[in-house]
Amino acid sequence: MIRALTGCSTRHAWKVIAVWAVVGIALSLLGQVFVHRATQSGDGGFLPESYDSAAALRIAEEDFGIRPDADPLTVLVARTDGAALSDADGRRIGEVAARLARQRIVMPRSEDDLPLLQDHSQVPRIGAGTTAPDRSFRLLPVELRGNPQDPGVQGTYRAFREQARDAFREAGLRTGFTGGLATTVDTADAEETRSMVVGVVMTGLIVLLHVLVFRSLAAALLPLVTVSIVGGAAAGAVVGASLLTGIELAPSTPGLINVVLIGIGIDYFLFLLFRFREQLRAHPGQSGREAAAEVAGRVGTAVTSAALTIVAAFATLGIASFGQFRVLGPAIAVAVLVMLLGSLTLMPALLAVTGRGMFWPSRALRRAPRAGAAGRLGERIARRPLVLAVASLVVLGALTAGAVGVRMDYGRGGAGGERTAATRTAEEIARSMPAGVSDPATVFVEAKDGAPVTAERVAGLAGALARVPGVGRVAPTVPSADGSAARIDLLLTAEPGGQEARELVSGPVRETVRAHVPAGTEAHVGGTAAVFADIAVAVGEDLEVIFPVAAVLIALILLVLLRSLVAPVVLMVAVGLGFTATLGAAALVFQHVLGRPGVDFTLPLVLFLFVVALGTDYNILICDRIREEMERPGPARAAVGRAVRHTAPAIATAGLVLAASFGSLAVSPQPGLQQTGFATAVGILLSAFVLSVVLVPALAALLGRSLWWPVRPRGKAAAPGAELPEPGRVPVG
Repeated sequence: MIRALTGCSTRHAWKVIAVWAVVGIALSLLGQVFVHRATQSGDGGFLPESYDSAAALRIAEEDFGIRPDADPLTVLVARTDGAALSDADGRRIGEVAARLARQRIVMPRSEDDLPLLQDHSQVPRIGAGTTAPDRSFRLLPVELRGNPQDPGVQGTYRAFREQARDAFREAGLRTGFTGGLATTVDTADAEETRSMVVGVVMTGLIVLLHVLVFRSLAAALLPLVTVSIVGGAAAGAVVGASLLTGIELAPSTPGLINVVLIGIGIDYFLFLLFRFREQLRAHPGQSGREAAAEVAGRVGTAVTSAALTIVAAFATLGIASFGQFRVLGPAIAVAVLVMLLGSLTLMPALLAVTGRGMFWPSRALRRAPRAGAAGRLGERIARRPLVLAVASLVVLGALTAGAVGVRMDYGRGGAGGERTAATRTAEEIARSMPAGVSDPATVFVEAKDGAPVTAERVAGLAGALARVPGVGRVAPTVPSADGSAARIDLLLTAEPGGQEARELVSGPVRETVRAHVPAGTEAHVGGTAAVFADIAVAVGEDLEVIFPVAAVLIALILLVLLRSLVAPVVLMVAVGLGFTATLGAAALVFQHVLGRPGVDFTLPLVLFLFVVALGTDYNILICDRIREEMERPGPARAAVGRAVRHTAPAIATAGLVLAASFGSLAVSPQPGLQQTGFATAVGILLSAFVLSVVLVPALAALLGRSLWWPVRPRGKAAAPGAELPEPGRVPVG
């Protein structure tokens, strides 16, 4: 079926290209216009209802009208001369706040805006606020609506910020903005230039690497253009499916999809390009269309096997209890299937159309290639496989040792983050008030006996919470409009996004609530710290299930695709060692050398999905070529050497491109992204340069054709007069 699909694509190449151009551009536009409508604005909604913070969120929505798409922020208002606020200042602040609460904020638009862009113009909700004990400033709680990652929502916030600044400036007062949406926008603004520079540098490096490898501009640029078209179509398909099914995506899902698709898309095109060049060299009289059909049919099998393995790995997230994982898995699986379709149709069609022109102006097709470093490595593996296998295991084992004593860091943000106006405002607030004043933990008390929940009824609970170490202040109890519930805000002394706040909420605060909840009521703890504390628990429980299920599923797929009982075991052991070595490297650098509390709690899952799934691509490619070479006459070790010589350049180039893509995240000021970028880049490099081109081939050379037991490939009989490879020597031709 794969050969039929690739053959049809090369026969009707221009039609395939035209269809992809139209469909790809249309779906790309669809994705860009509607992506923020398809994403959920927060993380709390992804928790199962059984979690305490999820129950608190339900009460907040039903009884207090707190909208799930609310974007809270805090406005600091103070005198310009630094003096304490007077009663007259307080009245002016109230008057300006009331006026701002009646003014509609118009979302800014520009000529570059996409059509059908959602209008986020709105009237802000502004609360009465709190004055600092030393009267140095007053804090006004403000609420806007929309996805904080949506450029339209961010533009609306900027417009509000300017209106508020001007209004308070006219009253002789200065302002500061922090928390929630303000922090998100300030961080995005601060990173805009860095992200643009890093993106340009990474693109330039990828193009330069392709130029050095292929000596051709077409071979350097066409993969990026193709992957952009197919990737845009895949992202649009995911967004469309989300809108049709009503299943909202997590804010991080679109970005992860882009990273995955760029990585595997360029990998698959590189696999095709290297094999296409090899085919044209070996058959000078063959047309580009015929060569493309033959190469796509052969490589298409390996690409399909690799893509299905990635789909299986990500699809296992569908069994997670944490909704963000449960949505992420199928979304990326759909995107990978679209990229697979592009790899089997659009990419072969482009090869068929360009033919030898793909490698112009290089003259490499006119001469036999030199053995080079890949050829020499193949010879060494064929001659001394045991030594190289042991050396690879020593390297992996040394890095794995770093994983001993590894700790998970459930902090959000932490040291090293970008210093912005929002962070400076937060620091000013923290000097006079508890750190959690702009993002309090909230205890919601709900009646179960039909009696109203009054401040007097929950006075005992409020008093007990005030005595909990780490709770800086307990705000007055606020009953709901119908009296069926009440809320108690806790201003924590710890930063709400930090690990200390999560431990405080999940431990002493919840224990106090359970011990002092009034009879006939039910109480739940919500807020940022509570949500992330519950997410940490949910993620830990999910990983215990996802890892073994995904490993078994990947092993079964390899068993079917490789038609062997031994080869899947070799590959699974290899990728397992790669995973533990990568985690150990991350722990060595961040936990032991840099002194961080541990590695980010999402890192094991990220490494499993990206390093194991994407690294398996390279292993499948080398194994597919080893099997092909073992079907030729001659010793098995010579076959392994030839496979390394022909395949190692493609794997090395793909690994460098993918590592550079992920490595760009390491320059982010956010510690979590730093770890993800560094660790994933290291994992990809280990997969490409240690596992796929050294360890797996060395083990294949040691096992010989037994690697494929019980269906062992038999070397075909040599043609009369043909020269068989000498034992221990890898032929150059």
